[in-house]
Amino acid sequence: MKDKRVVITGIGAVTPLGLTVQESWSGALGGRSGIGPITLFDSGILPVHIAGEVKGFGFERLAPQFSTKDARKLGRFAHLGLAAALEAYRDSGWEGSRDRVAPERFGAIIGSGIGGLPEIQDTYDDLMKRGFRRMTPFFILQAITNMAAGALSPALNLKGPNLCNVSACASSAHAIGESVRMIQRGDADVMLAGGAEAAVCALGIGGFAAMRALSERNDAPERASRPFDRDRDGFVLGEGAGIMVLETLDLARSRGARIYGEVSGYGLSADAHNLTSPAPEAEGAQRAMRSALADAGLAPEAIGYVNAHSTSTPAGDVEEARGIARVFGASTKGLPVSSTKSMTGHTLGAAGAIEAIFTTLAVVEGKLPPTLNLDNTDPECARFGINFIPKMAIDKPIRHAMSNSFGFGGTNAALIISRI
Repeated sequence: MKDKRVVITGIGAVTPLGLTVQESWSGALGGRSGIGPITLFDSGILPVHIAGEVKGFGFERLAPQFSTKDARKLGRFAHLGLAAALEAYRDSGWEGSRDRVAPERFGAIIGSGIGGLPEIQDTYDDLMKRGFRRMTPFFILQAITNMAAGALSPALNLKGPNLCNVSACASSAHAIGESVRMIQRGDADVMLAGGAEAAVCALGIGGFAAMRALSERNDAPERASRPFDRDRDGFVLGEGAGIMVLETLDLARSRGARIYGEVSGYGLSADAHNLTSPAPEAEGAQRAMRSALADAGLAPEAIGYVNAHSTSTPAGDVEEARGIARVFGASTKGLPVSSTKSMTGHTLGAAGAIEAIFTTLAVVEGKLPPTLNLDNTDPECARFGINFIPKMAIDKPIRHAMSNSFGFGGTNAALIISRI
């Protein structure tokens, strides 16, 4: 399968940092926080009042493929996913050259960890307070997790594989990796791959707060997400979407496409340890990272940057740092590692794809985004000599970079992006 090299020819993103890839990337490089007070609902009954919301999003971002009437049939996570997918599709240049590939060879995998949670909550409230006849007939379409990929298919005439990965916070990283595999084994020639999430609602915030997983730094939201920092107290829930267009290197070159980079390595694993806590020293994540390196045919010292999964939880950040140190060995010292969740919050099922896009742009531009709010590195993380890129981006030309994504249920994914 490795005879088929798979490259990235289009990218799209909607995040708390901006409504496009460029806005989001500029925000990340500038060390800008996308986290603020919750405005999507009244959070007064909850202990947490902050989140990474997508601001200023409107249905016009889905035009002309979707009318406002059609968009209202779908949930917010699907709206964000479709906007990112349409941006990636246009960016790839396929819009004007579809005659090169049959619709049956063009597919989509858009993952989501939770799907239409706000719509589930709102519809249940309507049912209990106003009765069955006031339920929207579009509830199921709004709730089910495959609707971003499902709605994209008729809009762009994609008749190839059409799936939705649901693997918690690794969903969209798995979507990208599995799309690469589909292309390599001949199931498709082109795939739109990534993820979307919009779980900022009372159930979403309340559920994670009940687990004591969220930061309660309500008085300073922009400083609440602080991966690897000694004073971190939990993650900040975010929302957003990230999508890549993937195709074979030969096809991309034959049509003169712009190539951002190659997905040269993909690894996945299970902790088989605990539903929510990572395995000691991130043992399962280590296996995913090593598998990605083996898939890419690279030694650890070839990796110039790691976009960490690190969410700003007390246990998770330390274990990932330990796992990275185990995998990278002598090359750990000075290795640039950052968590862009310090700026976006944790976008759950969309995180892997958003971060893979940031990782891709880091390879393209030689600019590595920072870890915001890293005032005092946790000694348990600092002892490995990793450069966590505190507060300010750095310039460093790199050829290969890794993006890590881990999720509840002990599921892990690692992607390696390489310069062509």
